[in-house]
Amino acid sequence: MTGDHRTLALVLFSAFIAVTLAITTWVSRRRHGSPEEFYAGGRLFSPMENGFAIAGDYMSAASFLGVSGLIALFGYDGLLYCVGFLVAWLVVLFLVAELVRNCGRFTLADVVAARMRERPVRIASGAASVTVSVLYLVAQMVGAGSLVALLLDGADARARTWTVIGVGALMVVYVAFGGMRATTWIQIVKAVLLLGGALTLTTLVVMRFHGDVNGLLNTAAARSGHGRAFLAPGLKYGADWTSRLDFISLGLALVLGTAGLPHILARFYTVPTARSARRSAVWSIGLIGAFYLMTVVLGLGAAAMLGSDAVRASNKSGNTAVPLLALNLGGGAGSTGGTVLFAVVAAVAFATILAVVAGITLASSASVAHDLYASLRRSRGTARDGQRSEVAVARFAAVGVGAVAIGLALVAQDLNVAFLVGLAFAVAASANLPVLLYALFWSRFTTRGAVWSVYGGLLPAITLVVLSPVVSGTPESLFPRADFALFPLENPGLVSIPLGFLMGWLGTVLSPEAADEARHAETEVRSLTGAGAA
Repeated sequence: MTGDHRTLALVLFSAFIAVTLAITTWVSRRRHGSPEEFYAGGRLFSPMENGFAIAGDYMSAASFLGVSGLIALFGYDGLLYCVGFLVAWLVVLFLVAELVRNCGRFTLADVVAARMRERPVRIASGAASVTVSVLYLVAQMVGAGSLVALLLDGADARARTWTVIGVGALMVVYVAFGGMRATTWIQIVKAVLLLGGALTLTTLVVMRFHGDVNGLLNTAAARSGHGRAFLAPGLKYGADWTSRLDFISLGLALVLGTAGLPHILARFYTVPTARSARRSAVWSIGLIGAFYLMTVVLGLGAAAMLGSDAVRASNKSGNTAVPLLALNLGGGAGSTGGTVLFAVVAAVAFATILAVVAGITLASSASVAHDLYASLRRSRGTARDGQRSEVAVARFAAVGVGAVAIGLALVAQDLNVAFLVGLAFAVAASANLPVLLYALFWSRFTTRGAVWSVYGGLLPAITLVVLSPVVSGTPESLFPRADFALFPLENPGLVSIPLGFLMGWLGTVLSPEAADEARHAETEVRSLTGAGAA
């Protein structure tokens, strides 16, 4: 990369950071003393605004960098991520969005605790939400490190490390000072930038091939090094039965995981009514669907114009395929067009990372303060002082969550960001989704069933990841020199998701206490009608 690349990209990075910090400063002048203002932005956002914010929260570095890179490397098999991420929104729309808005206030635990004993349920759900959030944060920070490594030609590993730390510091600032209101506007700005950048690159790819989609596919297959196998299933997940089961496991995690992501569920509390939450989901489906169609073109374009070997040489997981494609579309290295387009795409990708980590950090800090802190310690003084104390804890929690995510990201810098997000989705689908669905739809569900469901999905998911080839046993593992991989699949969803549902059922059946039918009836009426919703 030339000095022009670095200078222009850094200028654009700085411009976006300056704009987002200005938004945070402007919003921080408003009072954030109440949890409703800090966690939900006062519930004042319209469905369109919230739909753009959800899209900005969901279209992460995994989508823009990781998914396109996987398509460039593995062709058809990389499309699974696009299909899984998009189809997941149907689950959110039909089963979760409206009911969660009616039953909860700020977190997933609010929905479950509405008909259970609060303390054990909040502790379990809070711990699961923080775990999922940290895993998701790690993926975004790995994407930031990959981006800056490309910008600096990978010459300085310290720059990559300091980038991860810098992203963590910025997300703490956004959350601690701006709360949900600043985070939402940052996500809206980012969604517009990302969709605009993706549309520009997609248009240039289509123009390069004169609108000939068949020519694009054939060229991508020819330059992939795999021939026609690039366009057929099985290149990544079809070698043996283990990889096929991994394919099914990943698909389950992607489709079911979105409905259990804390930062996505939190977005439905920022609108005034359940109808607005449903309309927000419709807006987001349209925006996200268009974006994933474009990522398919970008991945195929990277394979066709760069070749899979060149993509892999830059980053073995494919995380830098889109910036390299932008450089090529603009005229190549050293050209003014290439410099400008590369810098713009790099800045948009960096903006993507900053906006997503802000939303995830806010959701995790809300879980720590609203669920864990409120359950383990009673606030002293008046109720108002208790609310202020909870918001203060949330701000401090953002620092702690950021520190943990930074440490893990520095270890996992060589893994594909889309793959890392797949692990977060698996944990969310295993620990959060079963308890959420049981609490909303099963009248006999008890407190023991809720706690068993959360831990019965969370602990196996984490254990299986630790014992999988992701952590040890292969040259691509986190610890390639070690080998304690006892579980053959890279994604635990195929085992841990059914376990979450099974343990919830078993805990309920074996529970000595009967379910509170009156509280379930109250929750059902509230979830379906919105009566008494916050």
